Amino acid sequence: MYFSYTDEEVEYLKKRDKKLAAAIEVIGPIRHEVEPEIFPALVHHIVGQQISGAAQRAVWARVREGLGEVTPEKILARGAEGIMPFGLSARKADYICDLARRAASGEFDAEALRGMSDEEAAEYLCRLRGVGLWTAEMLLTFTLQRRDVLSFGDFGIRRGLRMLYRHREIDRERFERYRRRYSPCGTLAAMYLWEIAGGALPGAADPAAAEKKPRAAKCAEGRKKGS
Repeated sequence: MYFSYTDEEVEYLKKRDKKLAAAIEVIGPIRHEVEPEIFPALVHHIVGQQISGAAQRAVWARVREGLGEVTPEKILARGAEGIMPFGLSARKADYICDLARRAASGEFDAEALRGMSDEEAAEYLCRLRGVGLWTAEMLLTFTLQRRDVLSFGDFGIRRGLRMLYRHREIDRERFERYRRRYSPCGTLAAMYLWEIAGGALPGAADPAAAEKKPRAAKCAEGRKKGS
């Protein structure tokens, strides 16, 4: 299952921003997988915190293979020590078990999120241990498919903005200007920014990375002279 969007949303973004419009024309249609079930999706996002995409995929594959179905009951049956061998840190295993306990007891009502606004859902999710704003925003994006989510806390989105608009830095004030420009189609804009950050736009480079290279070269030269 993939994130769904309309031609009208694409055209809206094109009209709002010429540079993004040009990028969309080059990149073309995009497909980003979504996870429709809230509880396993939330576990998946906790698994992926602070690790690379490749590591997340590997650990998540072991979690799914080991549990069969990612449910509160199956997690609680194994406990934190039982799920750590899948590749989880003790802290993440504890967070996931706490989430499972709350879901099993009804303290956390995953389905209630569907009827909440973006702000209400993010606040509700952030009450959970191990869930911060970025994790909440990823759930809003890849499970609830909300239309106007652009995460300042996401490195890939900020990198995509730098590459598209040639900025060395994306501070909060500059980010908010783009967020307002893309609204109410911020989620689709985020999808394209992730594509750009991943190299889908030929010739686009990250000015922040380019700025670091001369410094690194200078340091290397200094080490060579000193050897």
